[in-house]
Order: sequence, then C-alpha cells, then structure tokens
Amino acid sequence: QVQLQESGPGLVRPSQTLSLTCTVSGESITNDLSYWSWIRQPPGKGREWMGAISSTGRPYYRESLRNRTSISRDTSKNQIFLQLRSVTPEDTAVYYCYRTTSIATLDGIRGQGTQVTVSS
Repeated sequence: QVQLQESGPGLVRPSQTLSLTCTVSGESITNDLSYWSWIRQPPGKGREWMGAISSTGRPYYRESLRNRTSISRDTSKNQIFLQLRSVTPEDTAVYYCYRTTSIATLDGIRGQGTQVTVSS
C-alpha cells in the first residue's frame, strides 16, 4: 500500500523559495502507471493542482505557476520535490503530495499534507 509523507518548513518569508519533500513508500516512483503530483489548498478555498512528475521524470506544471515552480525527484530515495519561488502570502496553503493516474487531476492517494504559511 502506497504511503506519502510531506515535509518542509512551516513558515516561509515573502520573496523566498518554498521547498517541500514528499517521501513515498510502498511503491516505486518509477512505476509506469503513476504520476506524482503537488496539490495545495489555501484557507477557505478549493484544492489547486500545481504540477506533477511522471514515472519517467517528465515534469508538468499548471500554466499560471509554470514560471515559479519546479518539480523534481530522487529515485534512489523515492522522493519527490517541490520548489515554489518568489512566494507571497497568497501561497499560504496546505500542500499535499498525491499519487495519481493522470495529470491535472485532484483524484488519487495523498499524504496528510503540510501547512505552509508565507509571512514576514
């Protein structure tokens, strides 16, 4: 059974880079059937798909976040990484790592999420 665990700093200053790690267990991130996505939910709003990385390592990004987002992986550690640059308070959200079967979907198996607050 696949399990995902997000980790990273809970507080990021405006204009800095948010960096999160998703550690996956129970399934290899090179599994042909899976995509590994980052989805966030700002307070009082719905979930937003940010991007994903395929089993072959190809990244996909939400168009509105493309210029600020990088998703990468370490196959030796079975980890997925998110970097979001030049953050503002509007990037405050609970960030989730998901295992999905396609891109740009909100359906899948997720981790417990990690709260990230952008504030000075």
